[in-house]
Amino acid sequence: MKKEIILQLSPEEAYDEAKFRDTVLKKFGLAPSDPEILARQVKRSIDARGRQVKVNVSAEVFVHEDFTPLITSNITYQNVSNAEQIVIVGAGPAGMFAALRAIELGVKPILIERGKDVRGRRRDLAAINKDHIVNPESNYCFGEGGAGTYSDGKLYTRSKKRGEIKRILDIFVSHGASEEILVDAHPHIGTNKLPKIVTELRETILRAGGEVLFETKVVDFLIENDEIKGVITESGQKIMGLGVILATGHSARDMYHLLHEKNILIEAKPFALGVRIEHSQNLIDRIQYHCQIDRGPYLPASAYSLVHQTVFKGIQRGVFSFCMCPGGFIVPSATSPGELVVNGMSPSRRDSKFANSGVVVAVELEDLPKQYEKYGPLAAMMFQADVEKAVWQAGGETQTAPAQRMLDFVERKVSADLLDTSYQPGLKSVDMNTVLPDFIASRLRDAFVEFGKKMKGYLTNEAQIIGVESRTSSPVRIPRNKESFEHPQIKRLFPSAEGAGYAGGIVSAAMDGERCAEKLIAQYIKS
Repeated sequence: MKKEIILQLSPEEAYDEAKFRDTVLKKFGLAPSDPEILARQVKRSIDARGRQVKVNVSAEVFVHEDFTPLITSNITYQNVSNAEQIVIVGAGPAGMFAALRAIELGVKPILIERGKDVRGRRRDLAAINKDHIVNPESNYCFGEGGAGTYSDGKLYTRSKKRGEIKRILDIFVSHGASEEILVDAHPHIGTNKLPKIVTELRETILRAGGEVLFETKVVDFLIENDEIKGVITESGQKIMGLGVILATGHSARDMYHLLHEKNILIEAKPFALGVRIEHSQNLIDRIQYHCQIDRGPYLPASAYSLVHQTVFKGIQRGVFSFCMCPGGFIVPSATSPGELVVNGMSPSRRDSKFANSGVVVAVELEDLPKQYEKYGPLAAMMFQADVEKAVWQAGGETQTAPAQRMLDFVERKVSADLLDTSYQPGLKSVDMNTVLPDFIASRLRDAFVEFGKKMKGYLTNEAQIIGVESRTSSPVRIPRNKESFEHPQIKRLFPSAEGAGYAGGIVSAAMDGERCAEKLIAQYIKS
């Protein structure tokens, strides 16, 4: 017999397994001493609006019967070694999940990745952090699993397609992720655990007869009569397929240049640009959980979400927190020498003493300086690249990042010294008002003042801003038909996920990759 209940619990009752079981069973009048009565949480969210933090829990109790599986997606991966094939460019979440979905549908995926596998990437990441050497083919953005593998692992999304979201989470769990991601309102795997899961996803593709090609860079397309037949790699190899899914991520600038050079339709797209801000996690916990000393042994590291509408020269634009990483680290995410980009990540335990978040300004195309108009659809991307170069120069032309204490930035003072940081390549004290474009710096200053009113204690010189956070989303869109997902000009070309401007984050990118595979196969491969 199964019983269901919705409860509001204390953190100790929610996060201590034994206390949770005792509390739930007592609610039902059941004896906690009976070993054949099982209890589990199926949904959990923290409510910190009041002075006392509560945890909202949906729970199930099984009386004298075993748990039913939390995974509800029963997926079979058939052998597709001899099946018709499609080409997928990019082995991030969109590319990997497109490949898995193709296998489900009886089609062989050829998954092509310019970077290395997850294990091979580690040495290149160490070189960025320790020696300031950026490998343009293997870094925090390029390589197996894409940017998400080594830059966080948050799995929540604004998408409302709950069934599709659950399916993606089920696939992660079946490949080694904790079932906790099916329970938490804001699921998170963690940078330390994602590499093993990504490896398992790849092994599933290979076992089913798909192909995965690492260190294989696509440099051209095979197009006849406005129909794509395949791709050409840097070594000159031609890889053919009945369709091509382009899932190269938001940082593959060479791909946008290639599309533009071949007169394949692309469009400039609004994006966002700002900084990473780093506080102590203890400070954020005390603000969010209303605690005097620390959050205690049960509550997870707290997060925040902030937004404010600013006005600069009569124009309103939003400033918002992005990719908040409680108990996390700031990492160097440049993809080429001569640029500096920062991003955030958190391990699964979120046990760093630092909290960081991107705080970014919405950049519309009309905000771009006039000199970028000559770049046409690449205008926003070229502006983005120039800001990253300026920040690199301000930091000393290494991966040392320019930084400034938060209140000093608002008051336009150069910081006499900087705080400890999680950013391994190091920081250099710089007036960020002289580095960032005026319309970005002004809006950030205004927003920080307002954020300090919304979160008392947030605006402080015990926090610092680190630049520049510029890869929140693609500054270029590769258009596609709303219904078919196919490029409007080139048949059999299916732009996908972040790199095409249609998704943001691991789960939404994975969902978009699946849909692209479904659309391609439904239209061009006979069942």
